[in-house]
Amino acid sequence: MSRLYNRVAFIGLGLIASSMAHAIRRAGLADSLTGTARSAQTRATADEIGLVNLVCDTAAEAVCGADLVVLCVPVGAMEAVAREIAPHLAPGATVTDVGSVKQAVIAAVGPHLPDTVHFIPGHPLAGTEHSGPRSGFAELFDNRWCILTPLEGAEADALHRLTQFWQGLGANVDLMDAAHHDLVLAVTSHTPHLIAYTMVGVADDLRRVTDSEVIKYSAAGFRDFTRIAASDPTMWRDVFLTNKDATLEILGRFTEELFVLQRAIRQGDGDLLHDYFSRTRAIRRGIVEAGQDTDAPDFGRAKTRAAQ
Repeated sequence: MSRLYNRVAFIGLGLIASSMAHAIRRAGLADSLTGTARSAQTRATADEIGLVNLVCDTAAEAVCGADLVVLCVPVGAMEAVAREIAPHLAPGATVTDVGSVKQAVIAAVGPHLPDTVHFIPGHPLAGTEHSGPRSGFAELFDNRWCILTPLEGAEADALHRLTQFWQGLGANVDLMDAAHHDLVLAVTSHTPHLIAYTMVGVADDLRRVTDSEVIKYSAAGFRDFTRIAASDPTMWRDVFLTNKDATLEILGRFTEELFVLQRAIRQGDGDLLHDYFSRTRAIRRGIVEAGQDTDAPDFGRAKTRAAQ
């Protein structure tokens, strides 16, 4: 795929931005990359490894001359960033983001951007538990989904070019209403993360009683919980605070299902448990068949970690 943008600017230089930078170079999608991060240490690391062509001290400096600006900061920081960069955005530039909540991002960012730029919110459904500029790798988005939630009246050419850009990074692209996105992600990502954090918290309490046996004898299921719960705490704090309604709705449904299983276990209802587990097992098969994971040992992640 040929070049789509002259200059891409990243605000935030963590896993997603660094992976995008590697994938952009792999596909030749931009002439130059700029970036900035709040932490001086992060900026120094990005400069040391040559992640982008120019590491800037401020977001305002980073976006100058960029025709694509990608906001890769926690949702709670989006509004402050939008205020800072707004006067420095080039006319005709596209501004997008990678936040896993969309209604809150639209409310925080949209009002501060000038009418001369195209604001197209986005969310790549890809990631690992690692963070920082060294954690990125070009293959992160391969055959994963990126959801774009364009606002009403979004300019068709800008949307088409951003769609091509994500496809060039290796992703499949879908368009979705922001409210629907937030509900879907509450099911597929936000609530599972909250459950993982809770389970690991319970185990931590138990560990104090059992003298580290929870860690010593952890089986695969608990290890997967700890992998999810190792994700960036600032990002996930902001996700739950900004997608509160959808997450609470799904948590309510989860609680109802949990009560059903509790009753079945208490009453020895093996048929209900078997039927329930068979139905949910089919969902796992569907995920593997859709190419969104693998049934290889360790789900293939040992190889992925080694590649990083």
